[in-house]
Amino acid sequence: MSDLVHVLAGNAFALSDTEGDMEVDPRVPAGLFSFDTRFLSRWVLTLDGERLHALSRDDLSYFETRFVVVPGAASHYVDADASVIRHRSIDSGGLHERITVLNHSAEPAELTVRMEIASDFADTAEIRQPGPRRPVITADSARRQLRLCYQRERFTRETVVTSTAPVDVDRGGLTFRIRIDPAGEWHTDLHVDMIIHGASGRDLRISLEAQRNRARQSMREDLARWRDRAPKLAGERSLVRAYEQALTDLAALRYLPLSFGERVPVGGLPWAMTLYGRDALVTCLETLPFTPELAPATLRMLALVQGSQLDDLHDEEPGKILSELRYGESAAFEEQPTAVYYGAADTTPLFVILLDEYERWSGDVDLVRELRHPARMALDWIDEYGGALGDGYLRYQPRNTVNGVANQVWRNSPDAVVDRHGRQPDFPRATSELQGYAYDAKIRGARLAREFWNDPAYADRLEAEAAALRERFNRDFWLPQREYYAFALTPDGEPVDALTSNLGHLMWSGIVEPERAAALVAHLSGPELFSGWGVRTYAVDQRPYNPVGAHLGAVWPSDNALVAAGLRRYGYDTEAARVAAAMFDVVETLGGSMPEVIAGYPRRLTKYPVQMPMAGRPQSWSSGALLMLLATMLGLRPCGDNLLVDPTIPEGYGRIELLDVPGRWGHADAYGRERTRGGRPRMR
Repeated sequence: MSDLVHVLAGNAFALSDTEGDMEVDPRVPAGLFSFDTRFLSRWVLTLDGERLHALSRDDLSYFETRFVVVPGAASHYVDADASVIRHRSIDSGGLHERITVLNHSAEPAELTVRMEIASDFADTAEIRQPGPRRPVITADSARRQLRLCYQRERFTRETVVTSTAPVDVDRGGLTFRIRIDPAGEWHTDLHVDMIIHGASGRDLRISLEAQRNRARQSMREDLARWRDRAPKLAGERSLVRAYEQALTDLAALRYLPLSFGERVPVGGLPWAMTLYGRDALVTCLETLPFTPELAPATLRMLALVQGSQLDDLHDEEPGKILSELRYGESAAFEEQPTAVYYGAADTTPLFVILLDEYERWSGDVDLVRELRHPARMALDWIDEYGGALGDGYLRYQPRNTVNGVANQVWRNSPDAVVDRHGRQPDFPRATSELQGYAYDAKIRGARLAREFWNDPAYADRLEAEAAALRERFNRDFWLPQREYYAFALTPDGEPVDALTSNLGHLMWSGIVEPERAAALVAHLSGPELFSGWGVRTYAVDQRPYNPVGAHLGAVWPSDNALVAAGLRRYGYDTEAARVAAAMFDVVETLGGSMPEVIAGYPRRLTKYPVQMPMAGRPQSWSSGALLMLLATMLGLRPCGDNLLVDPTIPEGYGRIELLDVPGRWGHADAYGRERTRGGRPRMR
């Protein structure tokens, strides 16, 4: 990903090389994409038959970049008589590229400019090996337009490329034969429309826009409004840079689903440019003090597509909250179960947690009442379907055993749930963090029922169930010899004894008994889990450990944000600040957006955070993690109609000011200064 250039807007993105060209690459989704379909698989510019080479690039914004390129080999750059500027931007409807050719000679130049164009209309699920498709191609020089259309039954996608300058159009692209005066220039604007047709052959997106009657605002104005609404941060320069980049990334990673009228977060570039329930919920939890408008849209969207039936293919159950939403061809024809896929056990309790936490910050009682039924269905699912084994624990077992997700938790890679010797437990699996989420959801559901749903009996029942779960969990999951909670329980109740970062999730949920917190903190802060760049997913002294294993030793910012928040919840402020400082060191060292995951090598060994080749960047819950870590450093917490501030600022950060934090109090300011000496943890 490091040698590729992207522009993105919501779930539309273009990924090219450093010259601006797009060509099929089985390793990465190069090309122009929207709604899980590649609309351009070839977009290659030549001048007099020569490929162009990069001189410089200006990344103007997440949706706009500019390439300066020249013909010839590197040794001839200085002698080039012509150069080309490619100014590229993207929005939800299409790609726009202005091509400017400059003549640097003292003589007129006659040149042939060629843009080679093709589309394989590949589904994002098959990028590594696209299937054969034969789009219908229409070349129309009179209209200066090339149309490429793919249709399979009612599934129709179309790419339309239009030029503002006269052009010869053929089935393989556009050819401009131009003459430029000495020291003159020539340009054309190319517009690439990505059209999604409905059943009647009309552009579904256009009809939705008309129905919503939304005035289309410029991307730049939208970004300015987004940033203006967020709190203003003043403090150490690298911290402010990281904060502003995270806000920009979160703005970029919002999109309008085809069936919904508000923008919600996508997972991230390049593989997760769609709605993932888990990523979106965690992102909203991370960003409530900063961009709270993400939460109500996400909650409403997930309530709209909440599970309502038993469906093995899609792992759907009544009350279950969505895992993934896709619009590609494989989803449309159920070659993959991803059109609406419910293969996640954590999204459902997280839905209730977010609803309650959003009300605490915003005071939006109307939303809590509006979503009463979906929230109660989610709470019912925890016991009726998530707890189907009858032992009182939230478990998961895939209904779709053919092409469904096996591990239906945030550690969703196939080998992620193993004991310290590498053995996988049988299904149904009860991982530890699920119990913490279920406990927290019941506590929060009880508050909603008592304060807003006028149902004290239901609240009493949920509180009793939560208390019983906490007692049972602290009895069955605790490993006294190792002084930490088991990673999971087998169906027979045997502990899966791996040491993982799940301990921090448990502290975040509040299910941990206070007298056991110190032992957990020792593990989270010790060399087995803490790499120096953050807390690893899996401890080093266990057989399956792999520093580049996504869930077997790598470091995830989203994971670390919850760990740090859990440490603060139990009063371990110094340790929380250490985790936060490590994460901000990562983004400062790498520059730009926070990646989805980094390798778990010890900091003393690598001296820099090692990036994972397939890790996404930017990612919504990684960008959100930086905001949650900042809130944890400042100790931001809603209390009634007030914002509480209890800072614990890492050394080297000086004074931090966060101004105009939005909430039910209107807007409030938060200040913090680094502590010159670490103190002993205190319980809160």
